[in-house]
Amino acid sequence: MLAAGVAAIDVAGAGGTSWAKIEGERATDAKQRRLGATFADWGIPTAECIVGVRKVSSEVPLIASGGLQNGLDAAKAIALGADVAGMARPFLQAAAESTSALEMLVEVLIAEIATTMFCTGCANLYELKHSGVLETLR
Repeated sequence: MLAAGVAAIDVAGAGGTSWAKIEGERATDAKQRRLGATFADWGIPTAECIVGVRKVSSEVPLIASGGLQNGLDAAKAIALGADVAGMARPFLQAAAESTSALEMLVEVLIAEIATTMFCTGCANLYELKHSGVLETLR
């Protein structure tokens, strides 16, 4: 895939939006509903995806998404080798509530990431990514 010219990868691992589950909920017949339910949890967890991609390439830009819910999840994704962490559900939930809830979410996410960095002794995200603090998962 890298030889084909892939410029970056978003692993979007299991744990986030399940399109099989969504399609199963939308289905109008029993067979499609059952298929959606059967495959609702299909996939490889985001953490395993990050580690797997990094075994193939340490250089390709890597976005980690899929089930990330807070700043600690984002920091763990970075520590495992992702360059960027993405999350949708927390932002959508906060935005549906109010602008102030969205602002508070951003403040909390920053504080959670900063706390993780303090706990690991990392001064910045580059150090966190290269710290090996989650080496046992690699």
